[in-house]
Amino acid sequence: MTLQDKWEELADIKDELAVRDWFMGTSGNLAIKVHDNPMEFLVTASGKDKKKRTAEDFLLVDADGNPVENTHLTPSAETLLHCAIYRETNAGCSLHIHTVANNVISELYGDKGSVDFQGIELIKAFGMWEEDAILSIPIVPNYAHIPKLAEEFTPYISADKGVILIRNHGITVWGKDGFEAKKLLEACEFLFQYQLALHQIHSK
Repeated sequence: MTLQDKWEELADIKDELAVRDWFMGTSGNLAIKVHDNPMEFLVTASGKDKKKRTAEDFLLVDADGNPVENTHLTPSAETLLHCAIYRETNAGCSLHIHTVANNVISELYGDKGSVDFQGIELIKAFGMWEEDAILSIPIVPNYAHIPKLAEEFTPYISADKGVILIRNHGITVWGKDGFEAKKLLEACEFLFQYQLALHQIHSK
């Protein structure tokens, strides 16, 4: 696929997530790999209104998260997280969003270090078909210093598709391509809403 093809694919994902209201206050960032050698990927530009589609929504960066060409655009703050994913895996797309549901779940289970889901249909999105399968989503501390956050984040990147929660910050998912990454993100947000609904019922 060409650079333009990748741009359009990422723009389409951004549009779909924007409709769900998953980019409050310009938060969140998306990335899609363009080349393996040299490794380059498109990432959302910082501070943009992601409900709008413009020619400056993304910029091409290298393996270290630096712009490939001269530009006035700045890569999203969490670009180093995407760098870590592409360095450690063969993933083709990674998505990072902040929602009320994923923030509350990360706080409720943050001290435990993970949140587990078992016997719920949507864990099949992760290829878990066994009846006793458990999806365990790690929760890492939130550091304002992004290099420190990336350092804490990286040990939990163990496969070509996955998910990590950052406590009171947001969720990052990745997959082989845009379709898989979006599927995993949607599944996780369903699971979080489900868990919060259960928590509310049980707390009465």
